[in-house]
Amino acid sequence: MFQYNRVVFIFYMSLLLVLNLIYSATLSAATAVDPYEYKLARPTINAEFNFESQYQQVLGSNMHYVEVGSGDPILFIHGNPTSSYLWRNIINHAKPYGRAIAVDLIGMGQSDKPDIAYTFNDHYQFLEEFINNLDLEHITLVVHDWGGALGFNYARLHPDKVKAIAFMESALPPAFPRTCEPESTDELCVFFKDIRDPILGYEIVVKQNLFVEQFIPGFINRSMGEQEMAVYRAPYPDEASRLPVWVWPLQVPINGSPADVVETFGELEMFMIETEIPKLLLYASPGAIFTADVVRWYQQNLKHLETKFIGQGFHYVQEDQPTAIGLTIADWLSRLE
Repeated sequence: MFQYNRVVFIFYMSLLLVLNLIYSATLSAATAVDPYEYKLARPTINAEFNFESQYQQVLGSNMHYVEVGSGDPILFIHGNPTSSYLWRNIINHAKPYGRAIAVDLIGMGQSDKPDIAYTFNDHYQFLEEFINNLDLEHITLVVHDWGGALGFNYARLHPDKVKAIAFMESALPPAFPRTCEPESTDELCVFFKDIRDPILGYEIVVKQNLFVEQFIPGFINRSMGEQEMAVYRAPYPDEASRLPVWVWPLQVPINGSPADVVETFGELEMFMIETEIPKLLLYASPGAIFTADVVRWYQQNLKHLETKFIGQGFHYVQEDQPTAIGLTIADWLSRLE
């Protein structure tokens, strides 16, 4: 059972802070949601993962993936602490338009957990080599959370190989990098300060499995079923297995650290503004990272961008609105040249 009261307080205060910011600049009165209402009744969302597992050896370790369809690749990239399972009700919507592939990042899902640091750069190197090993070209990227930064970084470094990008609730500029003053009482700043404490962070993320036990159910706008939670728990049965989950929040660029990630995000912002690659932004209400201001920034600064409101949802929108996401992506794919 989750016990650390300060983090519980910070977690929910952070969520309410985000909600309040959104409602102060609501995208549309028709999409407004009372942030203090109970979650939605559990809709009928398939919990089964009906895909054949495949493995690709990458830098001496096996990376797990599933795929359906044929043609130009459509690569789905998840973030923390999820896996290809996140895309289970979306992949088949893309099947008529190409070879839909959902990968598990190294150390996550059913991929191996090699003895590496699990930094952003480590994840990127494994992802890049995975793409190389499968000889993927003319790629459409569909990304979420840290998969957004990884995917856009791949497009930045290999623009000739990327056909288009669909993104949602991603760790990207302008939401990041952030600046937090040392004595800040801002809930998110306090949270990241706690996470980065080597003792406290280990206790709440590794020992208490914060991201799986609190973030997944906490940032989904419905009650999760036990079968679904069991799949998300499975890759992280003990403390040693949770190292990748802990390192991810340490990679969030705050106050100039980590320096290499801060530099990468600066380059990503320039690339996102300058690139002519077609892009699809999917956003929910109330959302978490993609607030009204962030969505507006994308609309004002990105070229060849389509935006689509997908309904109610927090951060893990694939668990809230899989059909809306799948249909939107399918329609967009059908119109790509």
